[in-house]
Amino acid sequence: MDQHIDVFVGIDVAKSRNAIAIADSERGGEVRYFGEVDAAYDAMRRVVQRITAKHGRAHFCYEAGPTGYGLYRLISGMGYPCDVVAPSLIPRRPGDRVKTNRRDAVGLAKLLRAGELTPVWVPDEGHEAMRDLVRARSAAVRAQRVHRQQVSAFMLKHGRVYPRKKSWSMRYLRWLQEQRFEHPAHQIALQELVDAVRISKERIDRIEAAIVEFLPSWSLAPVVRALQALRGVDLIVAVTFATEVGDVRRFDSPGQLMGYLGLVPSERSTGDTIRRGGITKAGNSRVRHMLVESAWTYRHPPRVGTKKLYLLEQTTPKVREIAWKAQSRLTGRYRTLSANGKKTTVVCTAVARELAGFMWAVAREVQTA
Repeated sequence: MDQHIDVFVGIDVAKSRNAIAIADSERGGEVRYFGEVDAAYDAMRRVVQRITAKHGRAHFCYEAGPTGYGLYRLISGMGYPCDVVAPSLIPRRPGDRVKTNRRDAVGLAKLLRAGELTPVWVPDEGHEAMRDLVRARSAAVRAQRVHRQQVSAFMLKHGRVYPRKKSWSMRYLRWLQEQRFEHPAHQIALQELVDAVRISKERIDRIEAAIVEFLPSWSLAPVVRALQALRGVDLIVAVTFATEVGDVRRFDSPGQLMGYLGLVPSERSTGDTIRRGGITKAGNSRVRHMLVESAWTYRHPPRVGTKKLYLLEQTTPKVREIAWKAQSRLTGRYRTLSANGKKTTVVCTAVARELAGFMWAVAREVQTA
């Protein structure tokens, strides 16, 4: 606990009004409820000034959520420490079934004073903008998947089966346009579903073009370019990793990054008994899912293709060395696990875990150069 802090302030943020509680710095000291105030930034600025004018030094905190990081930037800009807390890591009593704004604010103030809260990494405004753009693409991809499933379900319901294996190619789209139904309502329904797929595809293309446009002016653009030297890591995977993970220098080791991404095995051990299960699936699921998909490319023997060779020439010799080491090790790892009879999902997850470590090494190399 920081002995230079006079009070610890917990804020339960909401859309219209924020609940505030103040805890004295002494262990076991008084915790008093300040009240609810307007959530507008001007009102919060006055409240912060009022609290710090009375107590001098204050440490603020609130839970991460849909309200974003505006309050954090407001308080930090005024020169006071503020933590944005991970909600899933807040200690809670198992039998506590009462939740109010006041109790949440008081609880945050107490836990902040005790040092029991885990802050999240807060991006700057430029980084947050790129992350919102990448997440908008993810939402568009999910929407496209839903629309495609609706088309497939519609055709299956009417007994129309595509005679080839690969779907959603130009040949498949032409086959859809050739379908004819007796009732015109069915024809309209199919055309609307197909148009929804087309619109979602155009939306994805527009967002990807925007990512390419804004990437050069982003602070982590060199990291994104270097990450693409790794097999299975294209522009979307690299920019997703950079936006979601941020500065990898906050992870002291690759193992910490693997744990952050939920790629480490779970464990329930006691005494001499050791029980390990599947991965924890904690932390950032967006990066984890993409890394597992990228791991599928390591089923092929190690080689450098024409497109990847062009990307390698734009990186440093150290990054090229890491990329080739990753490809040699992970392809061998994939073959070994597959030969041992492991399921493909297990193999890809294991490879994804080590791929995250190599991505950590590449990003560290670029950011410390």
